[in-house]
Amino acid sequence: MKTNFKLLSFFVLAAVTLSSCSSDDDSQLIEDAPLITNFEYGEGSSHGDEQVGYKGSDIHLEAEIVAEATVSSIALDIHAHDLEVGEDEVAWDFEQIYTDADYLVKNPVFHEHVDVPANIPSGEYHITLTVTDSNGNSTEIEGHIHIMDAVTTSALSIDESVVRGTDLHTEFLIEAVYGVHNVTVDIHAHGLTVGEGEQEWHFEQVYEEGYHGETAVEFHEHIDVPITAPVGEYHMVITIEDEEGNTSKIDTHINVTL
Repeated sequence: MKTNFKLLSFFVLAAVTLSSCSSDDDSQLIEDAPLITNFEYGEGSSHGDEQVGYKGSDIHLEAEIVAEATVSSIALDIHAHDLEVGEDEVAWDFEQIYTDADYLVKNPVFHEHVDVPANIPSGEYHITLTVTDSNGNSTEIEGHIHIMDAVTTSALSIDESVVRGTDLHTEFLIEAVYGVHNVTVDIHAHGLTVGEGEQEWHFEQVYEEGYHGETAVEFHEHIDVPITAPVGEYHMVITIEDEEGNTSKIDTHINVTL
């Protein structure tokens, strides 16, 4: 009788122990937070993993998620710290929670493209991706991305003054990620007195030949100034447009002299 009781006690204890271990294992599986791997983000059109983006384009983001419990949401946050907001620019913060059906599974692949406004400050932005599962466990991963202008100019050389009847030298370098569409030069004056033998002068021309489609090119042109142009200050605006419609402007003044 005692032997039977001991055997019964042994089996009960073993069953309780196994049940406890099984419960612990199940609990551990459920309590494991999601794992985020292979997080990449960068310039969108080529699905690159370089950590840069361009104003007026989009950012490609992708990550693999391993989740023991079903994912309940994926949150994305993009913001900047202490970037100076220039004229005609606005501060940009992006926040979105994704609950698409494709993501509400155990091991989804996150893949999104976020449009970058054309009128935000250039500089470093902070990215945070947060994955939360159905048990309330969450994991986040962070990174930084540099947002830059799609079109930039440098090495600017434009005559500050020009004698009428001669030509105005204009030269600078262009870098356009998506290729140059065209360059427009506009020169005009406001309120200049038109003297005897003079004619109001307004110059506007679109340049494409030699520039269209180029991603790095030198703009070098000489603009004839009529001998009949009134003397005084003129406003000069040069607009470089790329193949995506992004623009960069050079705004300056020149003096037409005798």
